[in-house]
Amino acid sequence: MSAAMVVLGLETSCDETAAALVDAERRVLGETILSQLEEHRPYGGVVPEIAARSHLDHLDRLIERTMRESKLGFGDLAGIAATGGPGLIGGVMVGVMMAKAISAVRNLPFIAVNHLEGHALSARLSHGVAFPYLLLLVSGGHCQLLLVEDVGGYRRLGTTIDDAAGEAFDKAAKLLGLGYPGGPALERAASAGDPSRIPLPRPMLGRPGCDFSFSGLKTALRHRLAKPAPGEMADLAASFQAAVVDCLADRTSNAIAMAKTIAPVTALVVAGGVAANASLRQRLDRVAAAGGLDLVAPPLKLCTDNAAMIAWAGLERLQRGLVDGLDFAPRPRWPLDPSAKPGARA
Repeated sequence: MSAAMVVLGLETSCDETAAALVDAERRVLGETILSQLEEHRPYGGVVPEIAARSHLDHLDRLIERTMRESKLGFGDLAGIAATGGPGLIGGVMVGVMMAKAISAVRNLPFIAVNHLEGHALSARLSHGVAFPYLLLLVSGGHCQLLLVEDVGGYRRLGTTIDDAAGEAFDKAAKLLGLGYPGGPALERAASAGDPSRIPLPRPMLGRPGCDFSFSGLKTALRHRLAKPAPGEMADLAASFQAAVVDCLADRTSNAIAMAKTIAPVTALVVAGGVAANASLRQRLDRVAAAGGLDLVAPPLKLCTDNAAMIAWAGLERLQRGLVDGLDFAPRPRWPLDPSAKPGARA
């Protein structure tokens, strides 16, 4: 048994079923993740009904395994956290209902965690980053720049006006016939290509502000593929990746300047599934240095969907007395900054 406060976290917002135990000393005491990759591969993307059924079939077993491997019992827990949204609503409901049941039976505080807050606070779990910091949140469904002022305190500086970066990678991979999941497949293909061979547009590059746009880049790739040249697929993948990275770097540079006029930011943090892209990390390292900041990128296993970040966000909320009632309703959409104007991926 750990002497520190321990929280059990559950993640079921998309196609990973996960449970994890995290304590106040930033230790992951136990973690189990079940990928549904093979279940969705034949469809080229996540099928919500299949995802929800898989969560329902496996979540209780994953919790039992995580508790057993950590040698902790429910009596050792200070609370239980579950992703309450945003995400595929059927899957979110499975995790929330499981957490509520455990909360009611074991008389434990229940914490509904915004999945995006899990990503936003993951750098505090891995690196102990101090508030306030600038966050580039890049995933399949979200692309935002946020000033993270505290737990529950987020100021959105920019967002995508159409596709998210991860969505653009996935769609480009599908156009190129690279398979599923698209983002990692495109990065692998790009490693063998010339990123300067094929000119592609950089939407919003050089403009004021911090908003993103990737639909025009995706359309340009589709038009280029109408007349493909032999042996150019790797070059197209590399050129597309370079265009996305250029856009993310440009918008983030603007956000650093903007954030510094608001608060004494301590770091640039990149989180979310696309944060696993090595080219993006290398470029952002230079962007952060140019802005006088350090780049903090959580370990790859904390970038993709996982329960450790949910447990940690729940723990941080619990320490501040931010708990939820059992009447909490799962949410398919849940903006981190409710005061920001609605965007394509709010």
